[in-house]
Amino acid sequence: MTDSGSASRTQVLDDLDSRGLIAHSTDPDALRAAMAEGPITSYVGFDPTAPSLHMGNLLQLLTLRRLQLAGHNPIGLVGGATGLIGDPKETSERVLNPKDVVQQWVERVRGQVERFLDFDTSLPNPARMVNNYDWTKNLNTLDFLRDIGKHFPVNRMLGREVVKARLEQGISYTEFSYVLLQSLDYLELYRRYGCTLQTGGSDQWGNLTAGVELIRRTESGKAHALATPLVTKADGTKFGKTESGTVWLDRELTSPYAFYQFWFNTDDRDVMQLVRYYTFRTADEIAELEKATADRPHAREAQRVLAEDVTTLVHGATDTAHVQLASKALFGQSDLRELDGETLIAALKEAPHTEVSAAAMPTVADLLVQAGLVASKSAARRTVSEGGAYLNNEKVSDAEYVPTTDDLLPGGALVLRRGKRSFAGVLAG
Repeated sequence: MTDSGSASRTQVLDDLDSRGLIAHSTDPDALRAAMAEGPITSYVGFDPTAPSLHMGNLLQLLTLRRLQLAGHNPIGLVGGATGLIGDPKETSERVLNPKDVVQQWVERVRGQVERFLDFDTSLPNPARMVNNYDWTKNLNTLDFLRDIGKHFPVNRMLGREVVKARLEQGISYTEFSYVLLQSLDYLELYRRYGCTLQTGGSDQWGNLTAGVELIRRTESGKAHALATPLVTKADGTKFGKTESGTVWLDRELTSPYAFYQFWFNTDDRDVMQLVRYYTFRTADEIAELEKATADRPHAREAQRVLAEDVTTLVHGATDTAHVQLASKALFGQSDLRELDGETLIAALKEAPHTEVSAAAMPTVADLLVQAGLVASKSAARRTVSEGGAYLNNEKVSDAEYVPTTDDLLPGGALVLRRGKRSFAGVLAG
């Protein structure tokens, strides 16, 4: 018989499974038994190989958050050491970033990880943050080779998929040995904090299981690994990429508006999988959204919930509300002057836009052409005469009207619209 606490601790595995979030697990039954006995300590690591985390990292952050909500002890690891090397890619050798740059990225990534975990020490399971540079900076090479390297058969390391993919073109010893450092992290956390679960993406499976094996060999300990699936879209392309590049968690690299729109524009074929992966909606709520998507796909209810939930998780409720208000205002459904300037400018930079001098403002007809809403000035005049041109959501009756500073919205912008759906921005400098 299990107590309610035991049921709650193990139920997270059922939840992960029902969401399709378990791609691999070293020993599911043993992991469930360990969770039933009491809270376990789990960790996930993030290498600062860029100034921000991205969509793939977000899935790992939310997995760790789910484990904490179920009563387990979470550790977020930032790879101040492993980030100096970088996990090998299948395509080519990584360019090593300068140490001072990596250190800056460590702090940025740490701040992002911390937003998803609860560090309240009054909790029975407060989160902990660690940096693997702390136990590697003074590591003796001979001790590392004797104590860690001895446990890694080269033939098994050569069998790793990423290594096999790189053997023809070549792989440095630096990247080849990355697995030893990540395994050392798991061993160190096992020794220091009793950590017995590491989670990560399925592309990390070889690194995860190597750490489990190192703990078994050196400590005769039982540890576990759990991998989430790689997220791909129905068309086979990688999730988290747009025409303009990676979708980042840092608002300076991907604005909250662009972030929200990325999720809202999800294909109907992908949306329910992403709702399961990236939101905390219940099974009943997910079933209702699935039915709504099938019955009323044009309403995009699941996309709205997905965009709202994930943007709130990453950027907060206030930014999400600003973004939603901007989305409505840009299509004439609310007052543009109620928007904050930062959100409006970010939204307009994602749309077709033109930049002009506030001191030498062109006519509305010229602006329509410059912003790409019409092909020519004659087409602009025709659009105005037919009642299809709008400036700041107000119908334009004179194609030769020259906007003034009084027309400028917060942030110093104008919004042009042709018809109901096509809008563009004018950024006045």
